[in-house]
Amino acid sequence: MKLTTLPEARAAIDAIDAELQTLIARRARVAEAVREIKVAAGATGDHYRPAREAEVLKKAMERNRELGGPLPDEVMAKLMREIMSACLALESPLSVAYLGPEGTYTQAAVYKQFGAQVAARAVATIDDIFRDVESGAAAYGVVPIENSTEGVVNSTLDLLATTPLSICGEVWLPVHHQLLSPHADLADVKVVYAHPQSLAQCRRWLDARLPGVPRETVVSNGAAAKQVSETGQGAAIASAAAGERYKLHALAANIEDDPNNTTRFLVIGRQQPEVTGADRTSLVCSAPSGGEAGALFRLLEPFAKAGINLSKIESRPSRRGIWDYNFFLDIEGHRGEAIVAEALDAVQKRAAFFRVLGSYPRAVV
Repeated sequence: MKLTTLPEARAAIDAIDAELQTLIARRARVAEAVREIKVAAGATGDHYRPAREAEVLKKAMERNRELGGPLPDEVMAKLMREIMSACLALESPLSVAYLGPEGTYTQAAVYKQFGAQVAARAVATIDDIFRDVESGAAAYGVVPIENSTEGVVNSTLDLLATTPLSICGEVWLPVHHQLLSPHADLADVKVVYAHPQSLAQCRRWLDARLPGVPRETVVSNGAAAKQVSETGQGAAIASAAAGERYKLHALAANIEDDPNNTTRFLVIGRQQPEVTGADRTSLVCSAPSGGEAGALFRLLEPFAKAGINLSKIESRPSRRGIWDYNFFLDIEGHRGEAIVAEALDAVQKRAAFFRVLGSYPRAVV
């Protein structure tokens, strides 16, 4: 269809919009039918299925490439995510706990994973996220696990070792920090508030632009933005969304030292996602005590023999004894796959402590 005038183009857009809306309404009605089918089959609780959602998003990106764009794959996936979020809300309201208050990066990760129609539930600490999901106050929780420049979030690792919950998804969120303040001039900033990791991620910028200005840690960047908004003093390192939420001036944008700064979040819940073919398995284990040379090598050897990629390893004190450690591992693959299951069984037989934290789809976008 060749369009030569603006009225023709606008008329074409109106017609396409009407067709899109008709199709979205049809999809929503099918979502309602899915709810009834699941209820008739005895399903209770939420109807969120991480493996199915990952499959739909991947197909949307594949179709986008087949059609030749022109929208980027990631944009098409985000559009599909919002349609899915609205339809899922028709199946069952979904409550997800996150580290509050409003305006945190964890809240942004919730919306990226679940869409804007989710019932996002702000809590005060990472411990509270686990507690809310364990008690049933929230169906899922989203917790930060690691940053590309500052490493792991130790409190999340320690809680994963003891919770009865499972990891059922992951979210990768590019993080761009803003310096937010009720003041309009950088010279008026006498103290900077932020989460400890965010202060570390902006260290060089702060040293160069605000040398000698005290830096105070708070539980979250959203809390930092809320605090300076309420007190009218200092500046906060937080997201652009936090600046809008708390009506603060953006004195500087993208102040992170690494422009590729990314935080990985985990979705925790009671789901056991199915195999998708693009999965990750997280586990925690410990080597037998005694300090024998090669103990860790022997513990992990089954993965190498099976040709399974070990993509991450972190150690944390086990709190079972002095100098006794838990090893947190990420491997490629799903425990529902025979080769992975066999390797996990072999590791478990060699370990003093062993627990699979979850097998889940790798982040799609």
